Amino acid sequence: MYRGLLFLLSFLTVCPALFAQPPAEGTKSLREKLNKSSKEIAGLKRMTWKVGDTTREALVHVPATTVSKPALIFAFHGHGGTAEFSARKFKFHESWPDAITVYPQGLPTAAPFIDPEGKRAGWQKAIGDQQDRDLEFYDALLKSFQKDYGIDEKKVFVTGHSNGGFFTYVLWAARNDTIAAVAPIAALLDLKDFKGMKPKPCLHVAGEKDPLVRYQQQIRTIEEIRKLNGCDSTGKPAGTHCTEYPSNKGTEVITFLHSGGHEIPDGAVQRIQEFFQAVAKR
Repeated sequence: MYRGLLFLLSFLTVCPALFAQPPAEGTKSLREKLNKSSKEIAGLKRMTWKVGDTTREALVHVPATTVSKPALIFAFHGHGGTAEFSARKFKFHESWPDAITVYPQGLPTAAPFIDPEGKRAGWQKAIGDQQDRDLEFYDALLKSFQKDYGIDEKKVFVTGHSNGGFFTYVLWAARNDTIAAVAPIAALLDLKDFKGMKPKPCLHVAGEKDPLVRYQQQIRTIEEIRKLNGCDSTGKPAGTHCTEYPSNKGTEVITFLHSGGHEIPDGAVQRIQEFFQAVAKR
């Protein structure tokens, strides 16, 4: 019982947003919140896409000046999060202004224990989950930016935190040929999807005290990815908290292992951007 209370206290401390009261008017309130967000965050605008019978939304940064074949970055929030939270946490639109950055908004999604009724926004956690609604959303986004902005199809990058990190791995497995590199944070790979994955540069961020996505489980995921990517068994220092495992396939794995919990740690976003930009230069 004592251990259970400690876990609950840790969980509440790390993820208070998961227990916030849901919007009283559902989707309407969410839309109003996103409209407000787009006005408050300079350089972003709210965009919508019709995917099947559902209107999907994202906060988007498009370079102010014309950029030939810009890079495209997707940053996915965690369960209970918002596009606004991702924009404020990742801030790729400020630090990499020549790239198109997309902060997609999830839909109400059930999650065992923390949100069984599915009142808060999230993403599918495996191929086939939620009838692949979020894979279809990604397809619509990618097609739109290819058509309207002529993105460099070899410079599409994906990152996400927690549930958004799980979806990052889903995209790697299901849409491998459309992505240049990935950077999941506090997430796992569903091993049943592993068979569909091809080698891909990867940076994984994990906290030793993560109470939600256990550290040792994340380490096992990293080990599977290293094998897939044909990485060396011995790593080399690659910045604060980071170890790089080179691969003769050009599909290195970098680990960002910190002493914290489930949060996005200081320095992780900058390191992810450096990783994406290094891949983009190849």
